[in-house]
Amino acid sequence: MMMSKARARGRLPDADRRKPELASYLEALPEPHILVDEQYRIIASNAAYRAHFSPNESVVGRTCYEVSHHFTVPCDQAGESCPRARLQKTGQRERVLHLHHTPIGEAYVNIELTPVRDTLGHDAWFVEKMEPLRIAKGEPAARGLIGRSAPFRQMLELVARVGPSNASVLLLGESGVGKELVAAAVHEASTRASHPLVVVDCASMPETLFESELFGHEKGAYTGAHTAKSGLVEAASGGTLFLDEVGDIPLAMQVKLLRLLESGTYRRVGSTELRRADVRLVSATHRDLERMVADGRFRNDLYYRLSTFPILLPALRDRPGDLPLLAAALLARVAPERKLTLSPPALERLEGYAFPGNVRELRNVLERAALLCDDDVISAATIERALALRAPGITGRDNAQRTAARLLHAEDESSLSLKEREARALRTALLMHRGSREALAKSLGISLRTLYRKLKELDAG
Repeated sequence: MMMSKARARGRLPDADRRKPELASYLEALPEPHILVDEQYRIIASNAAYRAHFSPNESVVGRTCYEVSHHFTVPCDQAGESCPRARLQKTGQRERVLHLHHTPIGEAYVNIELTPVRDTLGHDAWFVEKMEPLRIAKGEPAARGLIGRSAPFRQMLELVARVGPSNASVLLLGESGVGKELVAAAVHEASTRASHPLVVVDCASMPETLFESELFGHEKGAYTGAHTAKSGLVEAASGGTLFLDEVGDIPLAMQVKLLRLLESGTYRRVGSTELRRADVRLVSATHRDLERMVADGRFRNDLYYRLSTFPILLPALRDRPGDLPLLAAALLARVAPERKLTLSPPALERLEGYAFPGNVRELRNVLERAALLCDDDVISAATIERALALRAPGITGRDNAQRTAARLLHAEDESSLSLKEREARALRTALLMHRGSREALAKSLGISLRTLYRKLKELDAG
C-alpha cells in the first residue's frame, strides 16, 4: 500500500533518474522510438520518430493513442489491439500492427512495446519501437496492398512477421485475391528486397520445358539446346523465387523441387555438376493441396516443405469496408488521365455484388465502367452495364469447351477450313477458361501434351 501511494505521488527516485538516460539512449537509435509512462503519456521521442510522425509539432505530454490514432481513449477501448493490454497479461515484450496517422496520411506501422522496470520490478516506463510498413496502405494508393478491414490486417500482420525471415511461405486463397502482390510484399519486407523477385507461372509452363526453365540446361542437353542457359533459380539468386499456381507442378518435377528446398542444391538439365541456390521460396495456389496429397497428385513431403508458413488471403467479399478504398485506387490505375469517382448508388451496387473473381474482377468491372462513362462520375447505371458485359457464365464456358473438344479430335490431315474452325474453337476455350492448362486439357478430353502442341500451332499461325 505504501508503495502504491508513493508511486501515485510520483516519488520514484530510481525511475526519475533513469528517465533522462532512457531519453538519451532512444535519441541515438535509427528507428522511431517513444518513451511512455503508465498513463500513456509520451515522455520523450527520438529524432527518427519526430521525422516520421510529427516533424512540425511536439508530442511530449500527449497520449500515444491521441497522437497515433486521434483517439480519446486507449486503443483497446476504441476497438484497436493494444500492445500495452497484451503486455500486462504476458509480462513480456509485445508486437502488434497498427494503422497510424502520419503527416502524409494513414500508414501501417509495426509496434514493439518493451517494459522498463524499476528496482522493485514494477513497470515504470514503456518503450515503443515503430517500424513503418511500406508494403501496404490504409487508403487509396498508386501501388501495393490496400485495405483496413480486420481480415486484411490479420493477413498483413502475418506478412510483416514472416517477411524478415527466410521461411518458405505458402499463399492460399481464391483466384484474383492478389497473391502476386502479397508475394511481392513478402519479398519487400525481407532482407532480400534489394535482390530479384522472380515469378514462375507454373500453370502455363509445358511439362517438357519445366525443368529446363527452372534449373537451366547445358549445351546439347536436348534437341534445340544450342547454347547453355541459366534457369529461373539462378536468376533469383540472393532474392525470392515465387512459384505461382504451385499445384500445377508435374509430379516428376516435384521431387526435384523438394531437393532444392531440402538441400539448397540442383543440377542443370544435361549436367552432373551440383549447383547451390541462394533463394527464398514463396508459392501460391487456389487449389486444395491437402486433397491433392490425399489423391496422390501432390507429394506429401513437398507440401509440408512449402507450407512452413501458410497465409490465407481473404476473398473480397470477406473484407467489409475495403471495396471503396480498392475502387478508388483501381480507378486511378485504369484511367490515370481522368479524375473518375463513383456515385454513392454506384458504390452501393458494387458493394452488393459478390465478386467471385475478387479484386481482379473488380478491376475489370471498373475498367469497363471507365470506358462506358463519358462523365467524371460513374453512375449506378454504368456499373450495371459494366457488370452485364462480363464473360458468359459456366454454361457458356462448358458449351465452348464441348465445341472445342469436338474439333480438337479431328485428324491433322483435315481441310484448311476445319483447321480454321479448330483454331477459332481453341481461342474461344482459352478465353472462357479460368483454370490451369491441365484442367483445360481435361475439359477438352485431350492430353496436356496435345494441348500444348495445339497452342504452339496456334501461336505459329
